[in-house]
Amino acid sequence: MRFRRQRVLIIGCGDVGLRAAAALPAHVRVLALTSTPARQGELRARGITPLPGNLDQPATLRRLAGLADRVLHLAPPPGEGPGDPRTRALLRALRLRTPPAALVYGSTSGVYGDCGGARVSETRPLRADTARARRRVAAERQVRFYGRGAGVPSSILRIPGIYAPDREGGTPRERLLRGTPVLRAEDDVYTNHIHADDLARACVAALWRGGPQRVYHVNDDGQLKMGDYFDLAARLYGLPQPKRISRAEARQELSPMLLSFMSESRRMDNTRMKQELRVRLGYPTVLEGLRES
Repeated sequence: MRFRRQRVLIIGCGDVGLRAAAALPAHVRVLALTSTPARQGELRARGITPLPGNLDQPATLRRLAGLADRVLHLAPPPGEGPGDPRTRALLRALRLRTPPAALVYGSTSGVYGDCGGARVSETRPLRADTARARRRVAAERQVRFYGRGAGVPSSILRIPGIYAPDREGGTPRERLLRGTPVLRAEDDVYTNHIHADDLARACVAALWRGGPQRVYHVNDDGQLKMGDYFDLAARLYGLPQPKRISRAEARQELSPMLLSFMSESRRMDNTRMKQELRVRLGYPTVLEGLRES
């Protein structure tokens, strides 16, 4: 047992999970939970061992107990209802046998709610404004409770908007082509970003360097407002800059989901990620990241 390969289990092995798997050292064996039989071939082709199971069917998760040395949990909560029964089911399964050496949970920066453009550290009290973010708060609490009770270093990564030119929907191009408006400068909000590859590296770093029940902001160094981000992208792509509208006009023209993102303004401090996880950003701002495309 001393010399067997380290095993990392990825829960929610979508785009970021696949990037994290590719960023892991070659001596690590990667396992991934999947509820879709058709994905098993894709995972195997990438050197990942697929494990059939479904977070919405707790009985299928029992085989995960004691299977991995480290667990990366990137699966979102259900789209409705209170709390996060998926995270609860996973943690119950992990309790059945020897716990992992580390657990990393990918949360969202939305747990802070609107901060009025203030610079935000990991110690800021949570004030989730949406049901979606409140489910993430519930999941975070479950992860921290599990970590304390089982003696497992359980890190929480609070993640803002993820982008990458090779990610589906991973750039503003389609929104610019649709002509979706943005808020005028006096109504605009600060937004935060992280390139998917930098996020994957942060996930891997947290698996080995994350502190017990420690929270980390995983975002780049940018300090852009949302409208300025789309203006920058428009210049890079040679497309017209989006129309600027008032907040009152936005309530008439935009979807509730988009409005929710335009109602929260904060500037996330990533100092802890850099100092403790020792993550070096490959794309310090969106300018470097979007230039790829």
